[in-house]
Formats: sequence, C-alpha cells, structure tokens
Amino acid sequence: MQFDAIAGDFLRSRPVENTVLVTVLEALRARGSAAYGDTPAVLGSWLPPGGCVSGAFVHTPPFPLLLSLMPQQGVRELVRALKAGGRPLPGVTARREIAEDFAALWHTATGTDFAIWERRRLYRLDRVRPSSVPGRARPAVPADRDLLLAWYHSAEREIRERPGDHGAAVDDRIGYGGLTLWERDGVAVSLAGRTRMVAGMVRIAPIYTPPEHRGRGYGAAATAAVSQAAVDAGAGEVVVFADLANPAGVAVHQRVGYQPLDDYLVISFGTDHQPR
Repeated sequence: MQFDAIAGDFLRSRPVENTVLVTVLEALRARGSAAYGDTPAVLGSWLPPGGCVSGAFVHTPPFPLLLSLMPQQGVRELVRALKAGGRPLPGVTARREIAEDFAALWHTATGTDFAIWERRRLYRLDRVRPSSVPGRARPAVPADRDLLLAWYHSAEREIRERPGDHGAAVDDRIGYGGLTLWERDGVAVSLAGRTRMVAGMVRIAPIYTPPEHRGRGYGAAATAAVSQAAVDAGAGEVVVFADLANPAGVAVHQRVGYQPLDDYLVISFGTDHQPR
C-alpha cells in the first residue's frame, strides 16, 4: 500500500495517539480498500516543504474523516484540497483541538454547519485488575456469528449509528481471535473485542452487554479478560475509548485498570453522520 510506505512510519511512531488511524489502516490491509463500505477508502499525508510527514488522514465512507495530529498549516491545506476535490464529508474524528480546527475551517470554506456528535476520552491500560464476577471468558467462534451480528446491530441502535453490514468484520475478528465472550452458566452475556496489534499497541473495541445482563459486572469482566489477552499476546500499550456521555462505560474502564489520557471529538457536518 503506497500510503503505508509514505505515512506508515509516522503513524506507527506514535501508535497510542494514532490508535484509530493505525488500526483502520491495518484493517484495510487485511480486508481491502472497501473494508468499511462500498466506497473505497481515501488516504493521504501532509509533508511540509523539505520536511518529513507531519500529518495524515484516512476517509472510509460513510464514516467521518480521521485525522492525526498535524500542524495548523496542514489542516488548512487539507481543507482546501478536500473542498477543491468536491469530496462530501459526513464529519471528522480527531483529538479535540484538531477536530475543532478542522470543523471551523471547513465551515468557513464551505458554509457547512457542524455539531459535536460525541465526546470521547482515550484511556491507557495501567495494569489489569482481574474480575471476581462469576463466569468465564472464551474466544468467539464461527458458531457465535448470528449472536454477534445481532449484538452489533443492537449496539448500533443504542448509539444512533446507521445500520451497517458487519458480516465481513465479524468474520475477520473471529478469524484472528479478536472477539471475546463472557459466559455465565454457559450463556453468553457480554462481548469485548480487540484490534490487531500494530506497533505493539492494541485497542479494545467493541464492548457490549445486552440490557438484560447489565449491572452485574459482566462488561468489566469481559473487558478485563480481553485486555489481559492483549497483554499476554505481547502488547506494550492497550487503549480504549469511552463516550463521556456514558458514565457507566467510563466507570468500567477505570475499574478494569485504565487511566485517562486524551480527549477526542466526533463532529458531524450537516445532518448526515456516521461515527466510528
């Protein structure tokens, strides 16, 4: 992949900060340029005159544009390039200050209104605090596919995402051991996933517990199990995002052993949006 040859080292040099970009890039490598939808991904980087790569972006429609940290000059030039190319953007996801800068510049350039869709906090694992919740963790297998797809769609409805086709993503996750189920008395009660390891970093996602099983610690147990599995696999950094509008999710991460690191924003443009 040409983009990886140009910007891969830049992104992987700070894998925690660039966790979404590097894991999306890894998924594109494994599943192809249309891994996130029918429209192929667009990837790019910013190089100051005579310098090295100092910024990068990935756009996988229908999701928002993903931005790394970059100088404001890079943000301005990216806005100009995207406007000139006539590329529709549903939104932007980035560290708070970058997302705010891009949205303001995009509004000035195009007149497009914007609003904060989600405030996210990135957490880094300090050490796993084992769960004492009854039950056991096990890797998801192909026989779990229908259950997993149902849970993915239920999670979408809860967080107001447009329905998507998750079959290929679930199959891919099952294939590399990226989904873990917490079982109680032989019944699956919670799900936690992990990305492929990139530059020694793993991101925990998704995490989902059906409403009828909530309030019993199963989500924390599944998260602790998958986090420990990432550590055991050799990950030097394990991270997870929390929606700051969901105090229960924040509490789960802290109970498992995660510490707050940075704040990110998902900003939607106009009325069309699709957060990741």
